[in-house]
Amino acid sequence: MSHPSDPTESSAFRFATAPQSDQPSHQGVQWLLKRNCSVTPVQLLALFASLSVVSLGIATFFWVQGATLVMPFAWAELIAVGIAFTIYARHARDGEKISLQGGQLVVELETAGRLERAEFNREWVRVEPKNGDGSLIEVSGQGRSVRVGRHVRPELRPALAREIRFALRGC
Repeated sequence: MSHPSDPTESSAFRFATAPQSDQPSHQGVQWLLKRNCSVTPVQLLALFASLSVVSLGIATFFWVQGATLVMPFAWAELIAVGIAFTIYARHARDGEKISLQGGQLVVELETAGRLERAEFNREWVRVEPKNGDGSLIEVSGQGRSVRVGRHVRPELRPALAREIRFALRGC
């Protein structure tokens, strides 16, 4: 999510980035809503490698001392942690990209490496909360709908919906 103090951001938008120009134009407005991950997949891999070296080193020491059951449990531990880290890493790059390009509102959702894309005619698209306060934002039109806002705090979703509607009107 872009930060309100971002110098590339238009003053009319809190969540979006827009091209800077003397004339207010909402062509090319884009919202990037990303998961807040403090550890990248590469950092996670480095952590797992160091954890593996330490765990297997300790297990080897005790295995040499005659405690033969330590090694299978060390491997089981590393497999379990590896599975958990893999699941985390698959979702670390999840995000939503909403862009207004000319007459089209394009919504791209990335979940676990799978990309879903929907295009809506700017004139016919509706942007509204799905159920009520704090719910996901439903973007619908031409018989299709997608829900966005997963990576925005629930209390900020109504503001995001208003901002998208504002950009769609071209105000």
